[in-house]
Amino acid sequence: MSELLPKVGKYKFMAEPFHCDFSKKLFMGHLGNAMLNAADFHSNDRGYGMLYLNTIQKTWVLSRLAIEMEEMPEAYDPFFVETWVESAMKFFTSRNFKVTGEGGHVYGYGRSVWAMIDTETRQPADILSIEDGKILNYVETELHDPIKACSRVKMSKDVELVRVIDTNYSDVDINGHINSVKYIEHVLDLFDVDFYKQYRLKRFEIAYVAESHQGDKLCFYREQVGDNEYNIRINKRSSNEQNEVEVVRSSVKFVKD
Repeated sequence: MSELLPKVGKYKFMAEPFHCDFSKKLFMGHLGNAMLNAADFHSNDRGYGMLYLNTIQKTWVLSRLAIEMEEMPEAYDPFFVETWVESAMKFFTSRNFKVTGEGGHVYGYGRSVWAMIDTETRQPADILSIEDGKILNYVETELHDPIKACSRVKMSKDVELVRVIDTNYSDVDINGHINSVKYIEHVLDLFDVDFYKQYRLKRFEIAYVAESHQGDKLCFYREQVGDNEYNIRINKRSSNEQNEVEVVRSSVKFVKD
């Protein structure tokens, strides 16, 4: 058996200026993208990432993601994403993130849940069958992630439809469905620049319920559930039918800037 790598991976990124908003702070979507890249680097290096999985018709799909930030990196700031597997079961694995700056300054944390699917059937695959359960060698139980785990976002039956958008080429990712980060961007676009001049995004949470694809229309329903706290449901409408199917639920919490 080859020597095991460290359980925790640490990857360096930079808040590129054109990945930042009007306040010169990194967009939440680009931070989410850095986290997903860190997860990919970490799993590939340890032998159960997409580079290997794609050779056996398998892939990882993100099921849930929660990000809670005290502040965001500013333009040109280097930052690091640390990531580790907290638990692994047959059909789901939990992965955590810590975002730091140079000198160890902590910006915030993330939590995520992933599933493995068969790329041909699109059905769940057994994570523990991959390389004789190799992922279990990398479960880290001693590190503490202080933020609340992903929760189930509840919404009323009658909520306001606030936007309907088309999906196009640039929405589609390597797995052939609408990109996880694109949903984050679309949710945050429900609030305008003037709102972000007054409020800072404190916590973002998203659960992926079903896949959508290029050509689907995405319908956004929003409900205010507290002070500067909103729940969002995204349904898809296929091009040839009017029935809606839920694909995403999200929760966003803002604080006064």
